[in-house]
Amino acid sequence: MATTPIEHPSTVSSLPTRQKPIPYSFANGRRTPLSSILPPLVFGTATFNSQYNTDPFALDTTGLVTSALTHGIRAFDTSPYYGPSEQLLGDALATPFVRETFPRNSYMILTKVGRTGSEEFDYSKEWVRQSVNRSLERLHTEYLDLVYCHDVEFVSPAEVLEAVKELRRLRDEEGTVRYIGICGYPLDVLGDMAELILRETGEPLDAVQSYANFTLQNQALAGPRGILRLKNAGVDVVPNASILGMGLLRHDGIPVGGLGDWHPAPSSLRESVRKASHFCDDYGERIEVIAMRFALETWISAGALCGSRGDPASGVPWTHESIDDVGGSKLGVSVIGVSRAPELEKTMLVWRSILDGLEGGKETAVQAGRWYRAWEWSRNRRKAVQILAEGVQEVLGDGFGYEWASPDPGFVNKRVKDAKKATQSDAPAAWLTPAASPEAVPVKDAGEVAEDKSLPLR
Repeated sequence: MATTPIEHPSTVSSLPTRQKPIPYSFANGRRTPLSSILPPLVFGTATFNSQYNTDPFALDTTGLVTSALTHGIRAFDTSPYYGPSEQLLGDALATPFVRETFPRNSYMILTKVGRTGSEEFDYSKEWVRQSVNRSLERLHTEYLDLVYCHDVEFVSPAEVLEAVKELRRLRDEEGTVRYIGICGYPLDVLGDMAELILRETGEPLDAVQSYANFTLQNQALAGPRGILRLKNAGVDVVPNASILGMGLLRHDGIPVGGLGDWHPAPSSLRESVRKASHFCDDYGERIEVIAMRFALETWISAGALCGSRGDPASGVPWTHESIDDVGGSKLGVSVIGVSRAPELEKTMLVWRSILDGLEGGKETAVQAGRWYRAWEWSRNRRKAVQILAEGVQEVLGDGFGYEWASPDPGFVNKRVKDAKKATQSDAPAAWLTPAASPEAVPVKDAGEVAEDKSLPLR
């Protein structure tokens, strides 16, 4: 009986070559459109945070980032709000191996401004400047490729406008920022802000990132309130983040890190997801695997309207693949998040299989020495995932399409209006430091982790 070959991480007999730069240019007042260069798969580092992991310093973040680069990932998303995420990502990108092999212009760094705490937001131009400078220092870089205003639904439209204008001033006068966007959860607010910024400034946003709005549980981002409205507001790229709904769509339930149970999903929705997970179990699948493949694969086409022609990650170590190798069309941009090497490896294998099913996938697989029927397997897998996705939606019932409130009714911004709070020396760290970390030891092996958070190979 014929068996499906399994791809294993490859090795190289010689030292890897210096990777090529992303084709960015700025001349005569014209900048390369973000949609021409942003890779369609972005490595999100919200997991480098006590919200998802009890001790982020115990994670092998350097190994994760290095492995992501070797598998073709060329964009990293972070935020000052994600605890030590910027620091950990910056240190991982500053190792001698990464600096020599992956020069700064060969990958993109995406970060955010404005959110300073769970209930604190500062969109003032003074804080935006200081936040950008702090991110530059933490990330060991002279420029940031894309900066979002973080969770715009928590502040007023006037505050968002002030922050965007300051980011554009930094872009035009100092060159420390290249592209500007906003991010958040409520689609109506994102649409309102995108239209306001276009109307008031005459210039559209480069990107609007939405999270948890195109998943197995909620697909509003693909509708008229989402990508269609944003496209009409001139937005260039609409990345889809939190494809597991911030951990809602997991067999083991919502992840509980050092901050406890912070997820906004009500108990009724959690119970519906639990039933949907059992439904997947009945067919030999884990809900997170179906959720991940469904969101990544479907958003490639559903998000293409505001997608990108940046080169996709090949998913195979030390193998470059251009957008032309998978049809040449724009692909919807997705953000993934992992905490451990096995999760990254399996996510990249799923991504590789998805790419195999695109136009030209069969020829590309053969030329790369992979199985000649990889295209066929990918297409059949897509059908199977779609069938189970429809079943999950039936089980979810009223939970399908549910959107939680953001912010909660009665929210009050607890921002401390004191310029000194912006300095690192005056403000205590809001997360564990390596010295204070109770578990500041590397994870020796994924098999030693008590809770099984790894994804089955699909």
